[in-house]
Amino acid sequence: MIDWLSSVAFTTFGVGTTWAEVLGFATGLVNVGLLVRQHILNWPVGILNVLLLMLVFWSAGLYADAGLQIVYVILGFYGWWAWLYGGARHTRLVVRSTTRHEWLLLAVAGVLLTGVMWFFLDRFTGSTVPLADAVTTALSLLATYGQTRKLVESWWLWIAADLIYIPLYGYKDLWLTAILYVAFLILCILGLRAWRAAERA
Repeated sequence: MIDWLSSVAFTTFGVGTTWAEVLGFATGLVNVGLLVRQHILNWPVGILNVLLLMLVFWSAGLYADAGLQIVYVILGFYGWWAWLYGGARHTRLVVRSTTRHEWLLLAVAGVLLTGVMWFFLDRFTGSTVPLADAVTTALSLLATYGQTRKLVESWWLWIAADLIYIPLYGYKDLWLTAILYVAFLILCILGLRAWRAAERA
């Protein structure tokens, strides 16, 4: 199965695109589309998506992004549970704004995650983009955690990450994934608007 997923499906911009990247593209769009609508099925689809992208990123030498997918699987199961039972008295969560205290904790966690991963990637791996890999990994983790708690501002974190991911994946010749992240950026803007409306309602 892994051999088939790693095989070339077609060539874009002179670079082979694997089946894992094609399926990651499709499941990624479905996942974020469901997330914008606050549909619970975004979590299982998202788990499938990150398993596919883990293979893509490992093959491209984006080791932090590949390792991040393991954390995404864990957060996916947590988010699935939290959306169903993580609210007051084990009820469904509702969309809300991030508190100042939560922002402070997220900022500290972001700086620490970026620093630790940058050091690790620079010293112990063959990553050609250790800082960009570390920053996007930290932003993605914080954004995903925010979405497990239905925090509106988690969409801003995704937007910031996507603005770095798009040129990063182009640089690594992952053109289909770069195009996917352009679509993600558009969906994130729609998600931000939709969740703001849900919070007001």
